[in-house]
Amino acid sequence: MILSRIRNFSIVAHIDHGKSTLADRLLALTGTMDAKKAVDQVLDSMDLERERGITIKAHTVRLLYRARDGHEYTLNLIDTPGHVDFSYEVSRALAACEGAILIIDAAQGIEAQTLANFYLARDANLTILPVINKIDLPAADVEGTREAITTTLDLDGSEALAISAKHGTGVPEVLEAIVTRIPPPVGDPDAPLKALVFDSFYDSYQGVVVYVRLTDGHVRPGMRILLMSNGRADDVQQVGVFSPDMRPVEELSAGQVGYIIAGIKRVADAKVGETITEAARPTAASFPGYRDAKPMVFAGLYPIEDTDYEALRDALEKLRLNDPAFTYEPETSLALGYGFRCGFLGTLHMEIVQERLEREFDLSLIVTAPSVRYRILTTAGEVLDIENPSKLPTPDRIAEMKEPYVASSVFVPTEFMTAIYKLAQDKRGEHKALEYHGTRVHIRFDFPLAEIVVDFYDKLKSISKGYASFDYEFADFRASDLVKLDILLNGEPVDALSVIVHRDKAYEKGKVLVEKLRAVIPRQLFEVAIQAAIGSRVIARETVKAMGKNVTAKCYGGDITRKRKLLERQKEGKRRMKQVGRVEVPQEAFLSVLKS
Repeated sequence: MILSRIRNFSIVAHIDHGKSTLADRLLALTGTMDAKKAVDQVLDSMDLERERGITIKAHTVRLLYRARDGHEYTLNLIDTPGHVDFSYEVSRALAACEGAILIIDAAQGIEAQTLANFYLARDANLTILPVINKIDLPAADVEGTREAITTTLDLDGSEALAISAKHGTGVPEVLEAIVTRIPPPVGDPDAPLKALVFDSFYDSYQGVVVYVRLTDGHVRPGMRILLMSNGRADDVQQVGVFSPDMRPVEELSAGQVGYIIAGIKRVADAKVGETITEAARPTAASFPGYRDAKPMVFAGLYPIEDTDYEALRDALEKLRLNDPAFTYEPETSLALGYGFRCGFLGTLHMEIVQERLEREFDLSLIVTAPSVRYRILTTAGEVLDIENPSKLPTPDRIAEMKEPYVASSVFVPTEFMTAIYKLAQDKRGEHKALEYHGTRVHIRFDFPLAEIVVDFYDKLKSISKGYASFDYEFADFRASDLVKLDILLNGEPVDALSVIVHRDKAYEKGKVLVEKLRAVIPRQLFEVAIQAAIGSRVIARETVKAMGKNVTAKCYGGDITRKRKLLERQKEGKRRMKQVGRVEVPQEAFLSVLKS
């Protein structure tokens, strides 16, 4: 295949700006998708992607396009996610491309993820093709968007293509622009094989299917390939392209994007960022590789039925094969039994994994409150990374506690600025910068990650009537005045409800938790004290009154001392029962508290 007739490009944008719709339109225009089989969001193959209207995994497809110059071009498109939790998918996809189509909504303008994806593409030295979508909307402001592209992104706004992916207006010009403005790949088909692994998934029949972008050389079935990081050698069984389903071909050569099946048993053996070369004639240097996606949010997953523990472990193992971005390890809780501590990229990623476990593996789960990774400096000079509040050392062993901070961007109309600043203050945000873009402002804050993982995004959307957009990336660990908040039932700590909070917010958080528990714990035969405590100091308390039995019902008149004796005996019995009786906490109580 002639290198000058290949174009490798990605589509990036803020969530809901029309990436998957444009991808559908390109597939239809190039005849890649049979009209009878066509459905909306062709590349969003997971049920969850269709239902939520979001892209979770990056998808690859090969398009054949006859340009106006009469030549046929091979266009390799990689459709990417838009949500901040999956930005690692975007950076991996961009490494396999020479160009990126940056979509901007004509009505919404440039938003937080638009800016984040623009920087990712620019850092990867890609040719960026700005496209203004949704010009059919009544609120579309094409000229204003062109101006924003020029001022904010430092691109030529006059060259941006104005389209409506939904109606197909202007989409043929996008195909022409891909051919004329995005450069062809550079490579040597006769050099030793050098291929970059940018994604992979596990197929139960064929083993690991590796997505590759070839820089040099060629690969065909029967060839013996070498994985450079671990020295593993395998025989290639099949190579192919995505159109959009997997289609075997005789060979892949320099500049092309496709897949390789070589009987690899584990996804971990062919890590993303790996370099594949020919065993007999290896390439001189490997690719620098990617940074591993690091979990940011941690939560415990417990089966509601103890008998489902093995099924949960098998399900996590299978899910990990196709999603290497989340981690898990076994843990036990006195309150919830046996389960797993799992690490996720963010709360959306956590919801997706939980939903897939419940749907695809028919499991009923309890998820503990999400927490983040804290860095502890002990008095002995050790540095510990703690993800689970119950593993925190005792206060006398802690010299300093640090929590993760993120650098964030908020784009919002000027009328909501005051409300945004108030929310940022409540969440311990540090203001960094403010820029005006017409009727919108771009505000930069540094936030503690723990403050934004639970309800920040919902509150942001609520106070801005849906107009604010938000993006963040990990910044560093910073020292904070943090404490461990324990919840005690009759003096016994409930480990599943322990949380690490900032000292200023401990009372407020403790009060909310004990009030919520009082409402859901049923009355026992003895009084139940629910306490929130920091170390040995109780900061909030609620009491569930004992169920009363009328022990004096059979006393009709007579000496008052008989009644007193019976009441005293009942009181003593309740006191003894409180010492030996365990508080029965129903699952619903945990679920309702953890959902808060």
